Amino acid sequence: MYCHATMAAIHPGSGPRLDATDGDRSHAPVSARPDAAGGAAVDRSPGPAATASVAPRRRQGPGLIDVVVVGATGYAGAEAVRILARHPHVRIVGLVGRGREHEPVGQIHPHLATTGLEVDAAIPASDAVFFALPHGAAAAMVPDLIAEGRTIIDLGPDFRLRNPADYPRWYHFDHPAPDLLATAVYGLPELHRDELRSLRDAGTAIVGAPGCYPTATVLALAPLAREGLIGDLVVDAKSGVSGAGREAKPDLVFSEVNESVKAYGIGGHRHVAEIQQELGALDAGVAAGGAPANPGAVAVDFVPHLIPMTRGILSAGYVRPTRSVSQKELDELYTDAYANEPFVRVVSSAPATKHVLGSNMARVFVHLDERTGRILAIGVIDNLVKGAAGQAVQAFNLVHGLDERAGLEQLPMVP
Repeated sequence: MYCHATMAAIHPGSGPRLDATDGDRSHAPVSARPDAAGGAAVDRSPGPAATASVAPRRRQGPGLIDVVVVGATGYAGAEAVRILARHPHVRIVGLVGRGREHEPVGQIHPHLATTGLEVDAAIPASDAVFFALPHGAAAAMVPDLIAEGRTIIDLGPDFRLRNPADYPRWYHFDHPAPDLLATAVYGLPELHRDELRSLRDAGTAIVGAPGCYPTATVLALAPLAREGLIGDLVVDAKSGVSGAGREAKPDLVFSEVNESVKAYGIGGHRHVAEIQQELGALDAGVAAGGAPANPGAVAVDFVPHLIPMTRGILSAGYVRPTRSVSQKELDELYTDAYANEPFVRVVSSAPATKHVLGSNMARVFVHLDERTGRILAIGVIDNLVKGAAGQAVQAFNLVHGLDERAGLEQLPMVP
């Protein structure tokens, strides 16, 4: 999606702080911490004391898990607050934003006013921290937090890519903690469930929550990649405007977006790196040390489009298969791949973004065009839920030994 540039700095005090000058407060990503009466699962106490060296532990069982959300004035951060506030095993002990002091979150997001939370600059003690910040901001803060034994769930891109060299290429910054990339787990449960669960007993627990476009795209194409069927691939994807964030931009005002569709990020959208990484990890040929079984996934042609709607992503992959295949075989591949997945449904007709609105569900459709020989694979998600905050909570649940559906079973909203 579009990206935002935000500078964050850690300052001494009661905890790490996000500071901002007066000039950038109006657009600074913010969260809040509790300090007002009322609200759901809110605690004013500072939480467990942090220590310099903590044995591996991820709080599980009947007790509440203390969490902090950093960046809750953005759309993804606000969705994290909305979901976590109703999570049966979570207590929100802090929301953090730069340059803010006890500012009611309801002044920023009226729909969150009943949580009783406030925006503050300090990060209080907690078991886990959710980051929803622009690229480069979380990576500088995470080393100090994992030293305190906290679980890190990053909704931004700072821990999605395994190769440090990919960050200057795709995001134009050198990763400040490249050694942590090898320990981070890509937070797509459908592909990395066992790795996420293994973080329960790890000394360092970092989850890089996937991007919205890669989530829809990889879920649509993963069964084909496992079978070595991607000979050539073009991905055409469309997103609602909320994927561009809340920052005011001339090309995102109503009169520019309404009744218009435009392509952007042509020739190198940042999410291509994730798509190639994850499809490549499913390639049996590469795993065996040989040539790729999916040559079309090595250099993906990806064209995203901005659509005049608020939420939703539809990703359509056009695949020239490596061999002949039947619709029956495709149906069996997809049914087997997702039969036991709580949030993925394989459907028999082309899905719409409205079918998943406001939910953590993904709908996947596969069709063989016998006339052209191409395979069409479509994935639809809500970009702010399964494409961001909901998927982050799903990964958090796995890391902490919870039912991965906890807090996420809301049905889609229609109309």
